[in-house]
Amino acid sequence: MPEESQLVPEEATAPVEVSAQAETGASRLEEEGDIAADYLEELLDIADIDGDIDIEIRNGRTYISIVADEESDSLQSLVGQDGEVLDALQELTRLSVLSATETRSGLVLDISGYRDRRNVELAKIAQAAADQIKDGAETVALEPMGAYERKIVHDAIAELGLESESEGEGARRHIVVSAAH
Repeated sequence: MPEESQLVPEEATAPVEVSAQAETGASRLEEEGDIAADYLEELLDIADIDGDIDIEIRNGRTYISIVADEESDSLQSLVGQDGEVLDALQELTRLSVLSATETRSGLVLDISGYRDRRNVELAKIAQAAADQIKDGAETVALEPMGAYERKIVHDAIAELGLESESEGEGARRHIVVSAAH
């Protein structure tokens, strides 16, 4: 019996190889999501907190959401002030995936829709900075924020046709927006 490559013209095999690569990436992300969900489920059980875990794969990333049927103070405690606890849980979850797969994870954790609400706020912050630049300011320095939020603001600023860069160290790391050169 001839090999599969002999049955299909050579041009037709390239998309199959790309699909196989995409499938491998998707299965890696699904595995990452399953490991993260198991870790978070155990954490919720230990803390005696009710919540459902949803896994979604989009744009080459795993998104994990913890939601409850009704707004719960215990889930809000997992978000913390300004998302600090959420950021820490996200890092712990990434470490859990790293220890299980030996691959760094870019997964994003959200609890009770905090990240979605914050993304709307970050878009408004980016727009306000862009407006200041358009009104004549040379640069606009934003408040310090974590790496995940800075990435979102950098992307929003780029979409608005401006430039941005991070400055400062540690908890003082912030974005400075300027007109495109």
